[in-house]
Amino acid sequence: MTSASSILLTGFPSSFLARRLLAKMLVKLPEAHLMCLVSDNFMKQAQDLRRVLPKAERRRVELVPGDVSAMDFGMTGKEFLQLAGKTDAIHHCPTATRPGVERQVAERVNIGGAGEILELAEASDTIQRVVHWSSASVSGKRQGHVLESELAKPPAFRSVVEETLFRAERVMREAMDHLPITVLRPSIIVGDSRTGEIDRLEGPYLLILLMLSAPVDLRVPLPGRGDTGLNLVPIDFVVDAGLTLALDPRSVGRTFHLVDDQPPTARRVFELIAEEAGRPGPVGSLPTQIATALLRTPGLERFSHIPRTFLEQLSTDVVYDDRNTQELLAGTGIVCPPAASYLKVMVDHVRREQRARAEARKQPEPIERPSEEADDPLA
Repeated sequence: MTSASSILLTGFPSSFLARRLLAKMLVKLPEAHLMCLVSDNFMKQAQDLRRVLPKAERRRVELVPGDVSAMDFGMTGKEFLQLAGKTDAIHHCPTATRPGVERQVAERVNIGGAGEILELAEASDTIQRVVHWSSASVSGKRQGHVLESELAKPPAFRSVVEETLFRAERVMREAMDHLPITVLRPSIIVGDSRTGEIDRLEGPYLLILLMLSAPVDLRVPLPGRGDTGLNLVPIDFVVDAGLTLALDPRSVGRTFHLVDDQPPTARRVFELIAEEAGRPGPVGSLPTQIATALLRTPGLERFSHIPRTFLEQLSTDVVYDDRNTQELLAGTGIVCPPAASYLKVMVDHVRREQRARAEARKQPEPIERPSEEADDPLA
């Protein structure tokens, strides 16, 4: 993949990762033509985002109508082959990743989408790279050391998202023998380490929201012992590292963990968030089931929607080996910043979101002006 490549990007604009990837590629690959595969439901949003780009960048972004999970992306055979003929590289970002997504949707989008991407790559005579953005969570409830070189089915998955991402990555890895595929596995993605930008508040952000909104003297229960690592990665590191790896010819046929190689413990993350939020830190530890129940007590019950999947991640004792990533990023200066350096940014972002929503609620409802007929007492 060169700076002059024609690159197909999936997941735009619904995926925060895909949006940040597009922005980074526009800067890092100034000669690349970027084709975004966009479904009908998101075409207007994609058009709006493209419209605000500088003119020179806007010319390099093409919005291609298509559904990644449909056969041939919902295109005619001719259209599909034309797209394949001008595609040099693919960045595939699965989008069925929200907690609570229905199994049928996750299977169709994550697994079916991976299959369709491979169909396009196999139909292309110019394909130089297929970058599959997977997740470290494909290891599910597995404990201990997880290698980049393996994709072993765990004893159990915490969600249908993890299961379908696992199966999608398996499809991709099986095609490595005849296609130039690179697999990237970020751990829990949080917002920009400098600005706090994130698309939705979930996972650790729900803990921040809980602490900021709970009574000042109420201690939030800590699920599990809190001594396991909580592996967070800011989106700016993920995009910088992932795109650098994708451009490296040595990454073909390999898998890379995009992780914090020195993650803080879950307890330390709780303590840092509590400190920034001006709240008391956690005390003691509780089994995940009991902690989940306590989140429904008076004062906290409105936060019972914190996904059990995330609470279980807090007590999963897993270490993601990243020797492949370390090897190829050596000398680039790209490293994951320590969590302590950006947790304040995360807390400040949630505070801004709270203030913005509070202000929005204060705005009076628009008054509907009666029609002229209603104004006329003789009407």
